[in-house]
Amino acid sequence: MTTMLIAGHRGAMAHAPENSLESYALAEQVGVDEIELDVRLSADRELFLLHDATLDRTAGDDSARDRGPAGQLTLAQLQEVVLDSGRGVVTLAEMYEATSTVIQLEIKAPETVPYLARYFEAHPADAERTVLTSFQEEALREARELMPGIRRGIIRHTLADAERFEGGWRGLVEYTGADRVAIGLKGLTEELTAQIREQGIELHVWPMRSLEDMQQAVRLQADGTTADDPQQAMEWLRDVTG
Repeated sequence: MTTMLIAGHRGAMAHAPENSLESYALAEQVGVDEIELDVRLSADRELFLLHDATLDRTAGDDSARDRGPAGQLTLAQLQEVVLDSGRGVVTLAEMYEATSTVIQLEIKAPETVPYLARYFEAHPADAERTVLTSFQEEALREARELMPGIRRGIIRHTLADAERFEGGWRGLVEYTGADRVAIGLKGLTEELTAQIREQGIELHVWPMRSLEDMQQAVRLQADGTTADDPQQAMEWLRDVTG
């Protein structure tokens, strides 16, 4: 294991279609500590994995283009299209069945939360290896109420974004009950990150796209990071830490 947690961003998306079973398998093959991925809710209330609000960017052919918001399609419709993975969307259950590592599950739509709670109640082993994350503090607040036993992490693009919340980043952590914050590297200082860690909160930084990013993350003593190419991130970490 590394001294810094390395999460594969949507699997290992630098080398395989994002949020695909292939991408998740490749991430586990290279030895990630966690896999970061994105969950949404279909029109018929089924949980599936997709980053964007629509299928267009990850479309494999015209069957997945111009379909409108993915959340307004049924699971059958989402599975009949062809994405860049060569198949339709992956369901939450399929992903858990196909993986064994810790899952960093980003909540994209707040309406997802009650259905996640039902899923994890029925699948406690999956809950045990899950960290729920989101940019949406209200979604995490509801997750805290419905799934108190599952860890939570709040995401912000910058520390300045976190400080805009009432009470600053501390207020944000208290409101969501998060024990992890994931913040963009821009603007972070050693003094500020030390304050976060002193509160017993894990600090995860992003993006991780260069050796310079890794050098900054190590200097800040970050607890974790998320990378499109997790194997490359591991090599950078070894280079920086010796």
